[in-house]
Amino acid sequence: MSASISNETIQSFFQDLGIDPSHTNISLESMASVNSRYLRDLKLNVSGILNGSNIDKKEARLLALAVAVNEKNDILAGAFTRLATAEGATAEEIAETHACTSLMSLNNIFYRFRHYMHSNEYYNKTPAGLRMSIMMNPVMGKPLFELMSLVLSAVNGCERCVMSHEHSVKEHGASEARIYDAIRLAGIIKSLTTVI
Repeated sequence: MSASISNETIQSFFQDLGIDPSHTNISLESMASVNSRYLRDLKLNVSGILNGSNIDKKEARLLALAVAVNEKNDILAGAFTRLATAEGATAEEIAETHACTSLMSLNNIFYRFRHYMHSNEYYNKTPAGLRMSIMMNPVMGKPLFELMSLVLSAVNGCERCVMSHEHSVKEHGASEARIYDAIRLAGIIKSLTTVI
């Protein structure tokens, strides 16, 4: 791989996200070598969703951070941590984003299993026995915590958790437009994690 990618779209994207301009990988090099139109689309999609009207800038960056952490993408996790901090996110909110992501990894596996095995009475009636006190009084506030839980559950493909958190987010006053944009954000950032 080259020391850095000279593609203008990628370098502009890196500057927007605060990523080291020397960062490179095989996906970026492959697309840069043919000046792939997808790079511009991805840059526009990310910019649009991070600066939308239904989710404020701090929330959007925290949700993006959750997806990056979920996908184990340290480059983007660092970038979204810096961007969220610049928008006023506290160290406690950043830490809670990591904690929420870990908790949803646990819950999505457990409740997806229960959903798959819906006809098994033992699995579905036996108490989960899982500690989840972070959900009771989150630092970031219950509405954002529930929205983040919904986003992560959608990324992780847990139907039961998606339905539960979508209901809870609405109970906390979120519009369908806000929910829709949060799910769009999840998809866009997930796609970003595959190429950066």
